[in-house]
Amino acid sequence: MLPDEGRMPEHEDARDATQNVYRLSGPRIDDYPRCLTERLGLWEQQRPEQIFLAQRGEDRRGWLSLTYAQALPLVRRLAQALLDQGLTPERPLMVLSGNDLHHALLACAAMHVGIPYVPVSPSYSLLSSDFAKLRHVRDLVTPGMIFVDDEARFATALAAIADEAVIVSSRPAGRALAFDALAETPVVGDGVERAHARVTPDTIAKLLFTSGSTGMPKAVINTQRMLCSNQEMLLLRLPFLRDNVPVLVDWLPWHHTFGGNTILGMTLHNGGSLYIDDGNPTPEGVQRTVENLLEVSPTFYCNVPKGFEVLVDHLNGNERLRRAFFKQLKMMHFGGAVLPTHVGDALDALSRCEKGEATPMLTGLGSTEACLAFCTDQPERVAGLIGAPVPGLDVKLVRAGNKWEARLKGLNITPGYWRDPERTAEAFDEEGYLCTGDAMRLIDPDHPDKGLLFDGRLSENFKLLTGTWVNVGTLRLGLIEEFAPVAQDVVLVGEGQDYLTGLVVLNAAGCVQQLGGRAEKPLEELAHDEALRAFLAERLAAHRRGKSSSTRVERLLVLDTPLSLDKGEVTDKGSVNQRLVREGYASRVDALYATPPPAEVITPREDEPPRA
Repeated sequence: MLPDEGRMPEHEDARDATQNVYRLSGPRIDDYPRCLTERLGLWEQQRPEQIFLAQRGEDRRGWLSLTYAQALPLVRRLAQALLDQGLTPERPLMVLSGNDLHHALLACAAMHVGIPYVPVSPSYSLLSSDFAKLRHVRDLVTPGMIFVDDEARFATALAAIADEAVIVSSRPAGRALAFDALAETPVVGDGVERAHARVTPDTIAKLLFTSGSTGMPKAVINTQRMLCSNQEMLLLRLPFLRDNVPVLVDWLPWHHTFGGNTILGMTLHNGGSLYIDDGNPTPEGVQRTVENLLEVSPTFYCNVPKGFEVLVDHLNGNERLRRAFFKQLKMMHFGGAVLPTHVGDALDALSRCEKGEATPMLTGLGSTEACLAFCTDQPERVAGLIGAPVPGLDVKLVRAGNKWEARLKGLNITPGYWRDPERTAEAFDEEGYLCTGDAMRLIDPDHPDKGLLFDGRLSENFKLLTGTWVNVGTLRLGLIEEFAPVAQDVVLVGEGQDYLTGLVVLNAAGCVQQLGGRAEKPLEELAHDEALRAFLAERLAAHRRGKSSSTRVERLLVLDTPLSLDKGEVTDKGSVNQRLVREGYASRVDALYATPPPAEVITPREDEPPRA
């Protein structure tokens, strides 16, 4: 921290009007690869027979794997095919399907010769009813080629957006070219090598789309410099990666920065092995994850909190899985939300039982515009902790009302949004710092090295009728923990009112756990379950005691219908848009403030009478 601009005050009433900015920075990053795929050549020479990528075969009885010796020739042939099809930054490669070997090879081939690669959330094609976001993406990036794993499965979406683009599929069913045919393209002359030589750190590697929670998604330019420097930043923060070749079993989607930049990039940069997990954090999907972890023991395991939560149940009851999971595990990492205390405690206990010590659990914060920007290097159990800025990143905290906005500058920061100069200009301040809209604060202003806490989105917060600000991010995280395991999220309501209420988004698996059942029940049935409502009433009463009006929720209402992806109420990552849910459930909001409250509203179960 640079002391000339003052310390952040610990309390609002300790502010000094002259102390509106302070800064954090770490060691510089001087050396990083020119291009992410340069490392393919290195590992082809040093580790030719090591598995680079693997995925389950269709019968799930074994793994289809690709060594480093096999990968680079395939990438070159595919790169030749992409050049032959006339792909350029103006006509890039767009991928609509999820993580698999063919997806990864095409991505590497495109980046190898300077063609942007555009991974798109499969939900835009498979879960949407109007394809509005998919059409927006197509119009913005004007793809020259679109890849899908299964043409028949994506047929409706392709009919809505394909136009003149070349379609390629692992399983063609009509119009599409076969991936295998592209992979057999002979490399002619030195065109591929010349195109690769022209790739610079400023070359666009990929376009990653934001979640679109506040409008249509934006295409964030990710350069080679961003991806390559960020991997070096992580090596400085997590030096164990230098001495332990990463073995990863991972499902995190490649159309997000966590899976596509951090995990896939970590594998390629460090010569690791990535086993593509075809599971996910659902009761059905975790069964596949368990099968995969029984066969492959990771050295570094990353997941979202929900993923760890569903995995813990299986680790508790399966000694063989526990032994395989912890066998060579050096570290775990979560991101995207707060890790419930009971989940962290359970993982510690299971690790100690299996190998005599707790496996470190790290956390961090990344974004589409900044890759992984903050990361812990020691396990800490502090809700909202995101750690310190990664080496090479400069952070400027700027006073914004009663909060501090984090603004970022560094090699890992995007130069802007594709074909959107207005939004690009709006995203940076006069010093060239990216304005994140994220509020952060130091755990200890006297010791900035202890790290930062995420303090919510600036746009989330609102005032009660009394003029008191409500810190939505911090309160929401606390409520999820207090209502664990049944709440996936809590949408806070109260702007223009004199007290706070909340709409509860249920965690179906957690509800079943709380009710002692085995099978999931329909959401509508869970929302009206008397035992579940009694549990929430008791937790609400405990939550309210001793709190002020801006940190105390008075009433709850459980949502009995799923949130809408098309409407933007929830993203494909499971993030809930607080504002859109409040607007979309206006009648439920009215019920929360009705006098007397209707039967579906949950009030505290305690001696103190509920608020009228």
